[in-house]
Amino acid sequence: MDHNGGLLSSFNFAHMELEYYACCLPPVFYKNTAHLDLDLCSYRNFCMMEAVKPSAVTPSKSKWIRSLSKVLHLHTATAGIVPDDGVQKVKSKDTEEWNDSKTAKRLSKKFDSLHDEELERKVALEALIAKIFATVSAIKAGYAQLQHAQSPYDAEGIQAADQLIVTDLKKLSELKQCFLKKQYDPSPEHTMILADIQEQKSLSKTFEIMGKKLESQLKLKESEIIFLREKLDESNKHNRLLEKRLNQSGQLFVLDNLQLSSLTPSNFSTVLGQTVKSIRSFVRLMLDEMKSADWDINAAAGSIEQGVVYWKPDDKCFAFESFICREMFKAFHHPYFSLYGNSVSEVKRRPQVFFDRFMEMKSVKVREYLAVKPKSTFAKFCRTKFLQVVHPRMESSFFGNLSNRDMVNSYQFPDTMFFALFTEMAKRVWLLHCLAFAFEPEASIFQISKGCRFSEVYMESVAEEAFLSSESEPRVAFMVVPGFRIHKTVIQAQVYLSQLKTR
Repeated sequence: MDHNGGLLSSFNFAHMELEYYACCLPPVFYKNTAHLDLDLCSYRNFCMMEAVKPSAVTPSKSKWIRSLSKVLHLHTATAGIVPDDGVQKVKSKDTEEWNDSKTAKRLSKKFDSLHDEELERKVALEALIAKIFATVSAIKAGYAQLQHAQSPYDAEGIQAADQLIVTDLKKLSELKQCFLKKQYDPSPEHTMILADIQEQKSLSKTFEIMGKKLESQLKLKESEIIFLREKLDESNKHNRLLEKRLNQSGQLFVLDNLQLSSLTPSNFSTVLGQTVKSIRSFVRLMLDEMKSADWDINAAAGSIEQGVVYWKPDDKCFAFESFICREMFKAFHHPYFSLYGNSVSEVKRRPQVFFDRFMEMKSVKVREYLAVKPKSTFAKFCRTKFLQVVHPRMESSFFGNLSNRDMVNSYQFPDTMFFALFTEMAKRVWLLHCLAFAFEPEASIFQISKGCRFSEVYMESVAEEAFLSSESEPRVAFMVVPGFRIHKTVIQAQVYLSQLKTR
């Protein structure tokens, strides 16, 4: 009993001491309190077994205290308890910290190694991309060189540029394979510098070729400017000539103070001269339009006057002048060109009425007059004569359509230089007609037939070469401008004299 009582007392004392030390343990040890409870329970069971089973040797109290102190000292110094094959191994706090530091260093080294590998891979990819861009720039330079060699054509330059492009395309294909196989350049920094230099060279070459191309384009533009300036000067000269033709007959200022009672044949001759000039201006414009439309001038002149031998090639213009005069002076001897038939009243037939019309029309501008009075007698005259003189085929070849004809048919007058010259000519013929019927009796018109002998009284030759010929006497090939008779005064008809062709 003493022995058991002593053992229990020792156990109770040891248990109290364990609880005390457990309270003094650091917080890290609380995670392993299960091990502490297990040790206490084992120790309690061991003591109970010893109490039930008397030992041959009775341990002293100090011995148990020493054993318990060793256990407690072991738990106090423990930083962690790890089971290993049924045996609990305890590591110190310093040892764990040392292991953690070693692991962190090892992980840091591994991370640095991965980072370095990633950086190297990135740099290698940048070097590859730089080589790709340099190669593409070289291809662009080669293509620019190829284009430049095509105009003007340079066979050797084209072949050299083509070879460069093929070489660079092969290099680009090799770079693609390097990327797919991850075969990067061992010295990317050096490669990037070389690629940048190559790209700059290619860009410089491209810009140089573009500069040459721009220089050639500049020269081409300069030549175009010179050509357009010459064309502009020619057009301005042509416009001045047309204006001169329009005003060549001039305004009839000399007849401003003309009175019906003082009307003379010389006044009529003055108006006739201005009328002929206006007709010839229109004929020249018509010939220019024919040449622009690729007309056969010889064939056209032959269709007007057949079997004529001209002294000079330019004399064919008289055939066209003859045609215009024949159409414009048709029905000249009828009042108002027979626009109203025989229904003209006696009042309108009076010389004063025609003289007043002459004085009214001589100073007006045709375009303005037609715009204000599109249904006037003069407007009807312009409409009739235009449709007679300008054939539909002629108008279509000149202007590509029949819009002028359609407008004139509906008494709408086009605003073109061709029609302006025509109306100016028509105005002169109309004024001459009015002045002819202002005489009492009115002036009469006469024509010269083909083949007639030349007469200085009734005729005037437009070709002086006819009198220089040593051959037989020339005959009238055709009449150019009709003649007029006023009282006893004869105004000569203009004719073209020539040797007629014999069949």
